[in-house]
Amino acid sequence: MTGKHANKVVASIAEALEPLRDGMTIMCGGFGLSGNPEALIKGVVERGAKDLTLISNNAGNLGKGLATWLKAGIIRKVICSYIGTNDDLHTRMASGEVKVEITPQGTLAERMRAGGAGIPGFYTKTGVGTQVAEGNETKVFDGDEYILERGIFADLAIVKAWKADATGNLVFRKTARNFNLPAATCGKTCVVEVEEIVPVGSLDPDCIHLPGVYVQRMIVGAPYDKKIEFTTTREREVA
Repeated sequence: MTGKHANKVVASIAEALEPLRDGMTIMCGGFGLSGNPEALIKGVVERGAKDLTLISNNAGNLGKGLATWLKAGIIRKVICSYIGTNDDLHTRMASGEVKVEITPQGTLAERMRAGGAGIPGFYTKTGVGTQVAEGNETKVFDGDEYILERGIFADLAIVKAWKADATGNLVFRKTARNFNLPAATCGKTCVVEVEEIVPVGSLDPDCIHLPGVYVQRMIVGAPYDKKIEFTTTREREVA
C-alpha cells in the first residue's frame, strides 16, 4: 500500500472538483451529518454545477450537509435509503421538483460495493413483496424469490477520511467510516477530503481501510464543526 504513486494532494477545492460538470451522478459518503465531506459539499454549490443526480444515504439532514444542495436547487434526482427528518427533501419530492428513488439501506451499501467491484447486478430477498420490488426483475432460487438490484457506478465520488498519506491510502475515524468506504470505490473519479495527511509509510498497513488505488485527488479540509443531530440527556442520579 505504499508503492510509488504520484502525489494526489491538491491545494484548492476548485482543483479538487475540476472533474465536476452539470448533469453528473455524484456519490457522497457520510451518514446523517457524520463523516460528511463538508468543504467539498460546499464547493459543489459554489462552482455552480446543476442538474445533478445525488446518491447518498440520506441527502442531508436538518437543513445541513447535502440539504444545502437541495436548497440551492442543483439536484434533479436523489437515490437514498432514508429521508426521515430531511424536510428539504420531503418538500421537493412532494412538489415533483426532485425525483427520489428509495433503496433499503443494506441494499444501497451493497449496490455501492458491487459497483466498485465491477459487478453489474445481484439478487437479494430484501424488498420482495413490497413497493421496492415494483419494476424490478425477480428470480426464484431454491424456492425463494429474489429481486435483481443493479450495482452503482457514479461519475464522481466525494468522501471524507480522517488520515491519509500522499498516495491516497485512507483511514476513516470510527462511525465516519459508514458509507464513505463503499462510496469511494464506485466513482469514476474519487475526491477525498481528509483531516490530516501523513508521510508515506507512516500508516500501519493493517490499519488502512481503503488503498490509494481508488483515490484520484485529496484535499485537507478546514477545522470541522462536529455536528450532533440529536442530543439526548438524562438527569444524573444522586446517591
